[in-house]
Amino acid sequence: MAQAVEEWYKQMPIITRSYLTAAVITTVGCSLDIISPYNLYLNPTLVVKQYQYWRLVTNFLYFRKMDLDFMFHMFFLARYCKLLEENSFRGKTADFLYMLLFGASVLTGIVLIGGMIPYLSASFAKIIFLSNSLTFMMVYVWSKQNPYIHMSFLGLFTFTAAYLPWVLLGFSILVGASAWVDLLGMIAGHAYYFLAEVYPRMTNRHPLKTPSFLKALFADEPVVVARPENVRFAAAPFDEIHQD
Repeated sequence: MAQAVEEWYKQMPIITRSYLTAAVITTVGCSLDIISPYNLYLNPTLVVKQYQYWRLVTNFLYFRKMDLDFMFHMFFLARYCKLLEENSFRGKTADFLYMLLFGASVLTGIVLIGGMIPYLSASFAKIIFLSNSLTFMMVYVWSKQNPYIHMSFLGLFTFTAAYLPWVLLGFSILVGASAWVDLLGMIAGHAYYFLAEVYPRMTNRHPLKTPSFLKALFADEPVVVARPENVRFAAAPFDEIHQD
């Protein structure tokens, strides 16, 4: 069992493995009172006036107390972050990291701006950790890139992946969790998907080009799929694409 977990962990792509490790260590450290959450949460005043810039990062690493909700989000993080990095962003590690940085920036900006809007400031003031929202953003992006995959929710009903964010949002509301957290993730995910995939197809412009300094950090190589000569592959029928 331990060996299987070790192999599963080692086979994770670098960004997924790094983020999952940092999130687990941070959350476990807070649960054991080794780390104080008060040193991690997003506080614009402390960031600007006391130069505590680490809060811009650490608020994405803490997933509150270790309960069923924590396990759900660790599953989402390990699964959908891994699926994105291994498939949509295969051979494009820098682009994947840039997507996460873009999402984190959008989420932080929304919370900061929302905190200045009358009637909404009280709701946004309660959002001091954005880890769940960033995880939900990855779920949203994956669902937009794989809309026709068939899925099942707790064995109760089936649906296509395009509706996965809405199913999870409804589940959050049913269990009494804040809908704001999931909605923020959906907004950030839609912003990325539109600017990275929809807008370029409409205008042939690419506003989310990955900075060269990020590309220099990763020695990405083009993905080459070898196939025998004179062999043609037909696309799989639509109704055969499914996922349990």
